[in-house]
Amino acid sequence: MLKFGFLEVAINKLNMHWIYRIITLFVLLIFLFQPIYATHNRAGEITYEQIGQYKYRITLITYTWTQAPADRPEIDLVFGDGSSATVSRIKEVYLPDEYKQNTYVVEHTYPGPGTFIITFEDLNRNAGVRNIPNSVNVVFAVRTILQINPNLGENNTPVMLNPPIDKAAKDLVFIHNPNAFDPDGDSLSYKLAICLGDNAEPIVNYSYPEASVGISVDSINGDLIWDSPVFLGIYNIAIEIEEWRSGVKIGSIIRDMQIEVVETDNKPPKIDPVGPFCVEADSLLQFTVTARDTATERITLTSTGGVYNLENSPATFEQGSQGMGIVEAEFSWQTICEHVRKQPYMVIFKATDDNPDQVLVDYQNVSIEVVGPSPKNVQLEPTNNTIYVKWDPSVCSEVIGYKIYRKNTKENFIPDECELGVPAYLGYEHIATVQGHSNAEYIDNNNDEGLTHGYEYCYMIVAFYADGAESYASLEVCSELTSGVPIILKTSVTTTSETNGAIHLEWLKPMDFDFVANPGPYRYNIYPSNDLWGTSFTDPYYVYGIDNTTFIDTMYNTLDLPRIYKMGLYNYDGLTDSWNIIGVPEKASTVFLSLHPRDNEIELEISENVPWENYEYVIYKQNSVSLEFDSLTTSLFSRFIDRGLENGKTYCYKVKSIGKYGLDTIPSPLLNYSQEACAIPIDTIPSCSPELTVYNNCDSLRNELQWTNPNNSCSNDVVEYNIYYSRTTEDEMELLTTINDAEDTTYIHYPNSSLAACYVVTAVDSFQNESAPTNKACADNCEYYSLPNTFSPNDDGVNDLFKPFPYQLVEKVEMNIYNRWGNLVFKTEDPDINWDGRDLITNQKVSTGVYYFSCDVYEYRLTGLEVRNISGFINVFTEEAGTSPGK
Repeated sequence: MLKFGFLEVAINKLNMHWIYRIITLFVLLIFLFQPIYATHNRAGEITYEQIGQYKYRITLITYTWTQAPADRPEIDLVFGDGSSATVSRIKEVYLPDEYKQNTYVVEHTYPGPGTFIITFEDLNRNAGVRNIPNSVNVVFAVRTILQINPNLGENNTPVMLNPPIDKAAKDLVFIHNPNAFDPDGDSLSYKLAICLGDNAEPIVNYSYPEASVGISVDSINGDLIWDSPVFLGIYNIAIEIEEWRSGVKIGSIIRDMQIEVVETDNKPPKIDPVGPFCVEADSLLQFTVTARDTATERITLTSTGGVYNLENSPATFEQGSQGMGIVEAEFSWQTICEHVRKQPYMVIFKATDDNPDQVLVDYQNVSIEVVGPSPKNVQLEPTNNTIYVKWDPSVCSEVIGYKIYRKNTKENFIPDECELGVPAYLGYEHIATVQGHSNAEYIDNNNDEGLTHGYEYCYMIVAFYADGAESYASLEVCSELTSGVPIILKTSVTTTSETNGAIHLEWLKPMDFDFVANPGPYRYNIYPSNDLWGTSFTDPYYVYGIDNTTFIDTMYNTLDLPRIYKMGLYNYDGLTDSWNIIGVPEKASTVFLSLHPRDNEIELEISENVPWENYEYVIYKQNSVSLEFDSLTTSLFSRFIDRGLENGKTYCYKVKSIGKYGLDTIPSPLLNYSQEACAIPIDTIPSCSPELTVYNNCDSLRNELQWTNPNNSCSNDVVEYNIYYSRTTEDEMELLTTINDAEDTTYIHYPNSSLAACYVVTAVDSFQNESAPTNKACADNCEYYSLPNTFSPNDDGVNDLFKPFPYQLVEKVEMNIYNRWGNLVFKTEDPDINWDGRDLITNQKVSTGVYYFSCDVYEYRLTGLEVRNISGFINVFTEEAGTSPGK
């Protein structure tokens, strides 16, 4: 037995030896073959170019590890319309640090308009990415959103001119910019995103790289700022670049980027700040870029940007310029009109040192905006109520129209280099837009209302382009209207009355009047309308003689109504025996004062419609003793509140407006009075709401209400309370009662058929202003209805009937009683039940025994009539055995 045991042990050891060898070989094979399937993707992006109505050329660029045994001459690309394709690589470029750039291009036609998500996925990223756990087994993915919308026009993605691979130094601020150039001139925005994995969805457990301060992306210029890396290693981040056109998002790219953080004592070179620049189209932009480092290191300057790839008149830069410790290179760009666009051009300058330990770089992101030249030779031709504006068409044929701006004072505006269009702070009004490059004129008639005399009108013109870009503003050009019409100076109320009011009118006769072209005799036609806006002008008053410039309008209700006047100058034509108007009439209204009384205050509202500018108001208040109007205050605004008044007392006011025209040749100040207006302040503001609590007293069948007194917290004149009531939560509230004592804050309610009820309370002040309701407080019904479990129908006069205990508020019941075999022996809908123990079929007393009952009780609750089921057993004791429980 010992020999056989020894042999058995030996065999077992031999078997284990081979098992270990097989396992080791298997693990080794897995390790060796795993990289064959791993492409070790490091970075990438998808872009597209529109080449037909629905046809696109789609480009995928990936960056992979050159030491991986596997390669990807073909990849699968998903188009987002339910289809995909295997795409061949058309170019591979070997880069430093074991990177390789792979380019795959395919053309695809989409079925029609829509939003499509283009995606690429590969099974493996490269190993060792610090912020992606187990990165070698995590899917690498990038995606781009394509939106086909005929209303938005054709679109191409921006092109990334800076590769998504870079190195950062530990504990030093790292800056990288993708240098995105949009060939369509669309606006771009940037933000950090989470790297994508399986199904092109954000990677679970992804984390942004650790930073001593933070990591962020400038949303406007795209600078990725990592301040600062704290650990060595490889990191991946994603940047989402969004395209915008006319404020609408039209596409986006998620770009995956890899950054290697290294340890070094080297300090990166520094580029001197330069820009931003704004340059007028057809001008030459030149500037010098300077980079500095220690005197022992050679610096190389390079630059990337869409400006170098333009088809016509691209920019130039002294690429590759070198220097020890300092280097300078010249940027030059002869701009032309077709370079004008709303989105600035971004140019990236890169300084690279030659430190043998670790090469470091610095980036400078420079914005260049090419601005359209201002419209030239703006001319004004005024009439007596319009101004004809004209200018030379822009020298840039790309202009699609012009914006016209007007102001009635001069600003002497000279734009700064980057001040486009007409800035809002100037106070100019955008009055019109004309379409078309050659449409270089506009007649300003103030939207058919006619321009008002007494001002100098100034204009600036701005050209605009298809993408919304604006030119510099033209020079400011100003003009007055030609004379020939009277200018109204006064429309002042002199008497306030419902029936016999009076208004004093004055005007300035036409200046520089051409008596030869317009011979006399003359008269002024004055048309009144009983409102502020001239909606119903009536027959005119006549004032004869050009030198007569005053008129008193009487017999009018100045107390309640404003009045506006339209005034025109006419001359008599003896040949036709008719009066002909000279120029377009001016309009001006009286100053009208409206009073809005409230609690202990009156608000004054001043209304007017006049061609001059009123810049101040004097408010007068009648003295209650002398009855004279004393000056109360002055105001720059058309509203004023007189506070601290006594409710119930009459207060009267009037207003004097002080104004002027824009020309010094017109007399000023212009003084006009409103009518006298009176009002009585009253309390129109309700108090705050009480807070209500409700308790139901089941023993006394009543609801007890209690609420707070607003006079103790947020009011001082509550005099009574209204209590509103509803049977259910859905019913409308009805007034239940009024409590006429503000100190009485309780009420007891005895409902007729149910305690279920909801209540609100309002507070009423001395001016009968009712507050908002309190919170709705509800009390539900009490469950009173219950049944005994024993009775003895033996005709002894004691407990001979089965009936409920005393109850309330039950509408009906559905009572069924069964014997032990389930046979129904009694039923009723009477809540009192009153079963005498007789079988409903035989009419004989049932036998002593246990009987089962089920009773649906219909009770009024907050939600209405509800059913509550009660069930149980009844012990019946009877001496008379007429009918057994089983029969």
